[in-house]
Amino acid sequence: VHFVESGGGLVQPGESLQLSCVASGFTFTSYGISWWRQAPGKERERIAGITGGGRNTEYADSVKGRFTISRDNFKNTVYLQMNDLKPEDTATYYCYVAIPGDGRINRHWGQGTQVTVSA
Repeated sequence: VHFVESGGGLVQPGESLQLSCVASGFTFTSYGISWWRQAPGKERERIAGITGGGRNTEYADSVKGRFTISRDNFKNTVYLQMNDLKPEDTATYYCYVAIPGDGRINRHWGQGTQVTVSA
C-alpha cells in the first residue's frame, strides 16, 4: 500500500487549497479512505472520510462546511478541497486506509503534506 499526497502549501486566511492523494497497492474501490491531520504538539485527528464508492462522506465538526472530500476511482485518487482556511488548520495532512488481513487491521498512512495558514 502506498499513498502520495500533494497540494499543500502556505496560504493566507480565507484562501483555498486542494490536496490530492494518489493510492496504489490495493483494490482502491473496496475501501473507505480518510484524511487526518496533525498540528505540532497535538494528537492526529480524523477530519474527513469517504466510502469506497464515494457515496457517503463524513467530517469533523472543525472542518464541516469548509472542507469537501471526494474521490476519483478511475485515477485511484482522493481529494480534499479546503476552503476558507484558518490559522488553526495549519498541520500536516495525511491519507489513511485500514485494510484487514492476516487476522488483524493493517493501518496505512501517506507521508503527509504540510498546510500552513498564516497572514
